Amino acid sequence: MVNQVKALAAGAERRLQELGIVLPPQPTPLGAYVEAVRSGNLVFFSGMLPVINREPRYIGRVGGVLTAEDGRKAAETAALSALAAAKDYLGSLDRVAKVVKLGVYIATEGDFRDHPKVADGASQMLLQVFGEEKLSGRVVLGVASLPLGVPVELELVLEVDG
Repeated sequence: MVNQVKALAAGAERRLQELGIVLPPQPTPLGAYVEAVRSGNLVFFSGMLPVINREPRYIGRVGGVLTAEDGRKAAETAALSALAAAKDYLGSLDRVAKVVKLGVYIATEGDFRDHPKVADGASQMLLQVFGEEKLSGRVVLGVASLPLGVPVELELVLEVDG
């Protein structure tokens, strides 16, 4: 607990180190698009998936073959990919002034209702890295399918300094 409190007082890069969070390799586009586009002080990231080295870590629908906990872990993995993309694009996560938007799309079975629990995997990761003062609200949606058959896709918009 002391390490978490100390980390929250530090910048994002130091928080990663103190919490022992290791980012995966930066994601690369799986089609004809770029991972990030900047407009003014906002950086819009392409949909972030629970994919590492171009391989899905989770496949299936939440509430079907995957549990809510599996979905939560998939959302956390997608958030780590988003952080890796942000670090690659910005050079340092310390340049993030604010998380402007987090959208969490979850491929679910029709009667699944635990969407917030799944989305918390991404939200908690961003909270640990950036702190509560830099977090945004979020949108969580259940959908029929997502690229590559993954259970979660994140939409992320960051405000940056400079």
